[in-house]
Amino acid sequence: MLADAHTVVDDGPALDAGLIAGFYDRHARDLPWRGPDATPWAVLVSEFMLQQTPVARVLPVYREWLVRWPAPADLAAEPTGAAIRAWGRLGYPRRALRLHAAAVAITAEFGGQVPSSVQELLRLPGVGEYTARAVAAFAFGARVPVVDTNVRRVLSRVVRGVDEPRASATAADRSEMATYLPTDPPTAARFSVAVMELGALVCTATNPGCVRCPLSGRCRWLRDGAMPGVAKRPVQAWHGTDRQVRGRILARLRASEGPVQPGGLADAGEPEQVRRCIGSLIGDGLVEIDAHGLVRLPD
Repeated sequence: MLADAHTVVDDGPALDAGLIAGFYDRHARDLPWRGPDATPWAVLVSEFMLQQTPVARVLPVYREWLVRWPAPADLAAEPTGAAIRAWGRLGYPRRALRLHAAAVAITAEFGGQVPSSVQELLRLPGVGEYTARAVAAFAFGARVPVVDTNVRRVLSRVVRGVDEPRASATAADRSEMATYLPTDPPTAARFSVAVMELGALVCTATNPGCVRCPLSGRCRWLRDGAMPGVAKRPVQAWHGTDRQVRGRILARLRASEGPVQPGGLADAGEPEQVRRCIGSLIGDGLVEIDAHGLVRLPD
């Protein structure tokens, strides 16, 4: 059974806002999308790039992206191929297409300004519940629950006393987190990013630093022996997969100044696999075949 929200484990609420804020004040990473000069567009770009991608890999691409396209209209004016090329090796390149589509929608439907409400943000291509709430909270200071895998892990361990590795956030998680949000909207937004940082730096999926956790005195999971949960999904292999071959094909096209003969992509993998991957990339809108039968990034 799930613990009731605000159940006292030690001498206060399990997710104590004061303790979490103190941790964040002392240990928060200095990241550009958290700075006072970060625009809502910069926050939206960061959220797209950070999906399933470590911060260290995102930072250089993020900085280059914002220099080249400091506003949605700047990106919307470019062809989709430019977004794919600039995405580099971040992985999951369909995110570049969706971010470009979001920029087009922001420019056409919202006067070039990133919308501030969750409902409007959800109208943008590629924006789901998490991203909409993250942008509303972190860019506009809205009082909305923001639950990613890091926040869910803290919630599950500290409040519920269970470890749920790799589990996706649910509406129930958001509802439960909402009960812990401070009443002041900017403070609530800071609380949300602080819980996220606690999960990223201390309450990690493996080897959590419980001795350094400000919530260790109220954590049900730690009190009950910190038994690790059973992974619900196996780690996906990479070597030799279609994902790897697709990445090689895109890397070759990004490095080329123009279209490439299909034969020039032959060493990306086995012949049938290369043909299959080119077909899937075309289906995803990531590459095109021109009138001469050459493979290129989309215009």
